[in-house]
Amino acid sequence: MPRRSLLLVIAGANPLSHAPTASRHLVPHPASKMSTTSLSDLAFISREDLAHRMRASHSETQPSPSGTPHPRSPPSGLPSDMAVIDVRDSDHVGGHIRGSTWVPSTQLDYKTPELIRTMKDKDVVVFHCALSQQRGPSAALRYLREKERLGGLGGVGGGDGDTEGEAGGKKQKVVVLRGGFTEWQEKYGRDERLTEGWRKEVWEDGY
Repeated sequence: MPRRSLLLVIAGANPLSHAPTASRHLVPHPASKMSTTSLSDLAFISREDLAHRMRASHSETQPSPSGTPHPRSPPSGLPSDMAVIDVRDSDHVGGHIRGSTWVPSTQLDYKTPELIRTMKDKDVVVFHCALSQQRGPSAALRYLREKERLGGLGGVGGGDGDTEGEAGGKKQKVVVLRGGFTEWQEKYGRDERLTEGWRKEVWEDGY
């Protein structure tokens, strides 16, 4: 009988005992760490700066033969080391920046990893929506965080949107177009070197 009582006591040991459990020794996996990149870290590029870069690329790639100026310059588009990602949705009407890539914000969940692979050799990646107040910055932030998740590519550095690229440790700058396409088209909508498919009637009453 004493032995049976002893067994009962052992089997019914206090579940609230302070014996160490496996859960107390779990160490978070590095991949589970939350990104420290936030909206406040994002850098912006002005429409004037972007337009200047596009025009400079155009003048470099389209020299005039024998010094004779072209009667009309062909469209220039973006420099080869730059990408512009337009994340407008149904409001992707009335024109777009020449050479830009359209990725609706509703598709970013599954297209961001593909974007990162496609844009890995670009020095600058510019995001924008209509006003660059919500969708554009959010897309840029998603892109940066996904880059971090997919292999520790550096995140932002010094608050300027720099991330370390795959090739030779080159830095990729991720920025947002200030004012979005709405302000861009106000100044450059009629310039066919910079804007494609611009329709005046769409913008007559504002955005």
